[in-house]
Amino acid sequence: MLRRHRSAGRLALGAAAGGLALAAGAVALTGPWDGGQRAAERDQATAADLVRGQLPAERLAGTVPAAPVVLSPLDGQATAPSPQALERLLAPLLEVSALGDQATASVIDVATGDVLYERDVTTARAPASTVKLATAVAALDALGPEHRLTTEVLVDPERPRVYLVGGGDTTLSAADLHGLADRTARALADRDIDAVQVTYDVSAYATETHPIGVNTNIAEITPLQLNAGRLDDSTHGPAERAADPAAEAADAFAERLARAGVELDGRVERGGAPAGAERLADHRSAPVASLVERMLTDSDNDLAEALGRLTALASDQPGTADGVARALTDRLAALDVPLAEVRFADASGLDRDGRVTAGLLTGVLATAADPDRPRLRPAVTGLPVAGFTGTLSNRYAEGDDAAGAGVVRAKTGTLTGVNTLAGVASTADGRVLAFAFMAADTENATAAQEALDTAASALAR
Repeated sequence: MLRRHRSAGRLALGAAAGGLALAAGAVALTGPWDGGQRAAERDQATAADLVRGQLPAERLAGTVPAAPVVLSPLDGQATAPSPQALERLLAPLLEVSALGDQATASVIDVATGDVLYERDVTTARAPASTVKLATAVAALDALGPEHRLTTEVLVDPERPRVYLVGGGDTTLSAADLHGLADRTARALADRDIDAVQVTYDVSAYATETHPIGVNTNIAEITPLQLNAGRLDDSTHGPAERAADPAAEAADAFAERLARAGVELDGRVERGGAPAGAERLADHRSAPVASLVERMLTDSDNDLAEALGRLTALASDQPGTADGVARALTDRLAALDVPLAEVRFADASGLDRDGRVTAGLLTGVLATAADPDRPRLRPAVTGLPVAGFTGTLSNRYAEGDDAAGAGVVRAKTGTLTGVNTLAGVASTADGRVLAFAFMAADTENATAAQEALDTAASALAR
């Protein structure tokens, strides 16, 4: 008798150019998130979104052309591979020396929830960035896919002082900040105010330094950041970071305000807005659904930590690392995800003290694909597409890995000595499987990644 995951639901499947097109019940899993339209309304699936990683806001604005479906839809009724077949297929692939000491694994038939393959499924390992799957599901559950993060400007009516208030949006760009400053200048002019002092407010949650410190992979964690504190024009990947991202953002705002004709009175300071402060202008981020997709596709550590803290606040926990750990645990427990031996240390996976299991990762994926939980779907649609997008764009190019190109979607995880991969794959017959492979004590990251890709591609074959 096969075991069944509790969050399973029936799937209808379709295949589009460049990647999987999945539909859970009435909920299409081909991304990006679209608010839960029925699969029947999505016959013209936008493969361009899958390949190019476009966000919903761009598509809704009409700037992303829809690509036609090039493969016939799959009905999802193909026979699932048997546990015995998967044992014969995966066991030798997961026992290669490149994967270190005893790789762990879990494979679930997403349509039925049947557990098809397990290998030390309850052994907890450092997850690296695959923990972002847990962050994604918890954030979507806590905040909702349509929620937007707001950076606002308030004015103290008792004196000419404006407050730039951070709301956790690490994607705030220079153009966004300049627009906010210009709108603020116009609002001040409407009030006949031509000189102000600028103060920045970072009270939304505690400013913290990640345990690994500030480096090219993560900035100081604070609710006010301009492009995640990057000191170049990049939007993802390693980059030099500002020593004080909030102060840098506030200085950039004040400079633009001055260019817009507002006289600055004194230096930019840090402080909390008074209770009676009135709103002058604001900037709203893309929806959380889009932010989750971006976090997963690009493996954005800064965005993961921000979403983790906002999840904590929405869960009546403090916006600190400890609050994040409790919120992730409580949210996933309420969603019936297996948490035995699991310990969350951060929201991004950079902290080596975190421990998750392969069973937790496939449980999270199955929960996100549950047709009764459409609000969680961006945790699947945001997964990098093998050979096309995000952290998988340069993998699955040749050899045994190539079979997974376009039909494997997975979150990567890499630290020194740690290599993980968790996602979904469509079999040659059109059955969709959720999988998680976790390797520890690896010595060659490239060889370990290739071994994990080969195992995921074997599911596709």
